[in-house]
Amino acid sequence: MSHTLLTRSLGLIGLAAIMAAPMAWAQDAPPVRVRGTIERVEGPIHVIKARDGAELKLTVADKPSIATLVKASLADIKQGSFVGVTSMPQPDGSLSALEVHIFPETMRGTGEGHYPWDLRPQSTMTNANVEQVGATIDGRMLTLKYKDGEKKIFVPADTPIVIYEVGDRTDLKPGAKVFIVAVKQPDGTLEGRAWRVGRNGAAPAF
Repeated sequence: MSHTLLTRSLGLIGLAAIMAAPMAWAQDAPPVRVRGTIERVEGPIHVIKARDGAELKLTVADKPSIATLVKASLADIKQGSFVGVTSMPQPDGSLSALEVHIFPETMRGTGEGHYPWDLRPQSTMTNANVEQVGATIDGRMLTLKYKDGEKKIFVPADTPIVIYEVGDRTDLKPGAKVFIVAVKQPDGTLEGRAWRVGRNGAAPAF
């Protein structure tokens, strides 16, 4: 990862804290994950068309953590990288990646571990260090090591791969694909605190 990207990524420290410790919001309400597209902006309200077709209205937190995602490739996944891999179990018990997120060093350790995820039924999330990258005919075999264990995950050649960059409110515009961690407020509205926004064709499936 380039020095420029690492420098720009310093602003992601707040996002790392939010994503790694959602229980910090327990005093408000359990965090809500929102995936979809920003349909329109009505003053302080961002109207999101969720993947199930529902329209959700969110406000932006006073101090939101906003990160943009840009397209990367298999070649960007290197030994020593800290990554987040969404996977599906295969009939033989192995794991096959649905998406790979490459974190900057400032986010190393974010959500570390292997646990169930809600992208699809039975999907999992593995946030870990890349111990080994093995080449295969049609992809890569990653050996991922985290504090409580290790997983081997196959990454097909056509798997979406993204790298994080620092974003701001100007990225929250109609048409943008987003993944949002929000908290329900007492009046029933959703406040978006962590926003991941696709840029230049990248779309967060997270």
